[in-house]
Amino acid sequence: MREDNVSLISDLVRRSALLVPVGAGAALVRAGWQVPAALGGRASGERLARMQASPNYRDGMFHNTVPASIAGPSGSVLRDFVLGRERRKPTGPVPLAVPDFGAAADGLRVSWLGHATVLVEIDGRRILFDPVWSDRVSPSPLVGPKRLHPVPVPLADLPPIDAVVISHDHYDHLDMVTVRRIARLWPETRFVVPLGVGAHLERWRIPVSRIDELDWAESATVGDVELTATAARHFSGRLKPGGNDTLWASWVVAGATQRVFYTGDSGYFDGYREIGERYGPFDATFVQVGAYSPHWPDIHMTPEEGVATHQAVRGGLLVPVHWGTFNLAMHSWSEPVERVLADAAREDVQVAVPRPGELLTVSDAPDPDGWWRSIA
Repeated sequence: MREDNVSLISDLVRRSALLVPVGAGAALVRAGWQVPAALGGRASGERLARMQASPNYRDGMFHNTVPASIAGPSGSVLRDFVLGRERRKPTGPVPLAVPDFGAAADGLRVSWLGHATVLVEIDGRRILFDPVWSDRVSPSPLVGPKRLHPVPVPLADLPPIDAVVISHDHYDHLDMVTVRRIARLWPETRFVVPLGVGAHLERWRIPVSRIDELDWAESATVGDVELTATAARHFSGRLKPGGNDTLWASWVVAGATQRVFYTGDSGYFDGYREIGERYGPFDATFVQVGAYSPHWPDIHMTPEEGVATHQAVRGGLLVPVHWGTFNLAMHSWSEPVERVLADAAREDVQVAVPRPGELLTVSDAPDPDGWWRSIA
C-alpha cells in the first residue's frame, strides 16, 4: 500500500476515535475496514491502456477541454469555511416526500432524492444518478460532511433499477456502501461510469461484466434508452484531489421521444453549447447549482451559470440539484435555489424545486411553492 494511503487512513481512523465514546469499538473496527476499501482501486492492464488511448488523457491523467484551477486547502479557504457567518443548515426538519412507485410513470417521470442523487424513469427504464444513501460523504463513516436531512426513501424500497450512472469519483457522488447494496439488491443493474471509475467498482466486487466504462461521446444502451457520456469541467481523485486518474462526465439520457441532461459537477464552459447542438433539446435538465465559491470558480457553477447551462443545452424544465443535503461550501443553505429562481425569472426559464423524494411528471411539473423558506 502506498505511504500516502497509509497516512490518510491512519489520520481518518485517529480522528474517528476522538469523536466516538469509549466502548464504541465496533464502530472503530468498521471504520478501520471501510476507509481503505472506500478509497477504491487503481486502473491497470486493459483498463489503463484504454484510458491512455483517450484524447482526454495525457501525462498520466485526464484533462479538461478548458483548463480549471483547483483550490488547495489554504488558510483563507479554511478560515472562510470555519468562521463564515452564513446560515448553512436549515432551521428545522427538511420536508420530505415519500415517493409512491406503485403507479406506472405517465411519460417522463423524475425524482430528486437529495444532493446529486436523481432517479429518471423513461421508456419503462429506471436510471439512477450518483446514488448516495450513506450518512456521510467520506471514506469514513465517522468523519466528514453529514446529511442535513434523511434520505426520503430506503434504498430497498426503490423499484428495481436498470442502470446506475456515475458522474465522477468524489465521495458525494460515488458511495461505496450504496453501490455494493445496489449490486446485491438488483443483480441485473448495470453500472455506467466514466473511464477509470470501473477500477473502484471492481475493488468493491462489482463484476466487470456489469460495468460500462465510457469516454466522452461514447454511449451504452439499457433497453431502448441510450446513455451518453459528455464533457464536464471538473476533476477527480478519491485519495488525491486533482490527481485526475479517472474521468468525470455529464450525461445524456435519450429515449425514443424524450431526453434528459445531467451535469454532474462542473464549472461553466462553452462545451455546453456544443452538447446542446449535438444532443439537445432536452425535456429536463438536472443542473449542479450548489457548493460554489470564489475560491474554486472553475469547477462548480454558480446558480446563474446553472441557468446559463440549461439554456446552452436547450433545456425545457430545469431541476436544480447539488444543494440542500450537505454543507460543502461557504454559502447559506437556501441561497442556491433562491438565486436560480431569480435568474430563471429574468431569463424566462421554467424551474421545478421538488421536495426530496417528490415525483415529478416533467410535462406537468408544478411551479415552485417555496417549501424551503420556512426553514431557511
